[in-house]
Amino acid sequence: MNGMKVPHDIYVHIAGSDIVRVDPQTFYVLEDNATRLTDVLTLAGGISASGADTVTVLTNRNGKPERRIVDVPSIFQGGDPATNMQIENGDTIFVERAPVFYIYGEVQRAGAYRWEPNMIVMQALSLGSGLTPRASARNIGIHRRMPDGKFAKLDAKLTDPIQADDIVFVRESLF
Repeated sequence: MNGMKVPHDIYVHIAGSDIVRVDPQTFYVLEDNATRLTDVLTLAGGISASGADTVTVLTNRNGKPERRIVDVPSIFQGGDPATNMQIENGDTIFVERAPVFYIYGEVQRAGAYRWEPNMIVMQALSLGSGLTPRASARNIGIHRRMPDGKFAKLDAKLTDPIQADDIVFVRESLF
């Protein structure tokens, strides 16, 4: 890294199922104490395609535990460089699974897909490779979990927004 001698090994723990692992270890030894968050994520092999854009970093600086949520893409897209925080001995980085939505019914490829902010039904359908010849673009619904935990069945238009964990379904056309 910067060639600075360190009197002891510096260990950092990376957790979560959404890291592309170079090897199966979860503890990494850092070469010096000037290592940044992006350096450690690179050392681990990066965030997988199913990993979230944000990571949680648990630190303990001067006996004060802290939990920081870091938006990794913003580090590279002109965000505050200070968010690429220095990682120190004993820190833990947790990479969560990215939010998803589900699609089924008269679509080419039903399944779970990565949800993006501001996504609309039309974009969700395109991820499912579009409608089948039997589908009705006017007969689309969304099953959405409400705050009470129950699912509500909503009629949807192509321009309606979808939320993480929504279940989009496309019905068959009657004609």
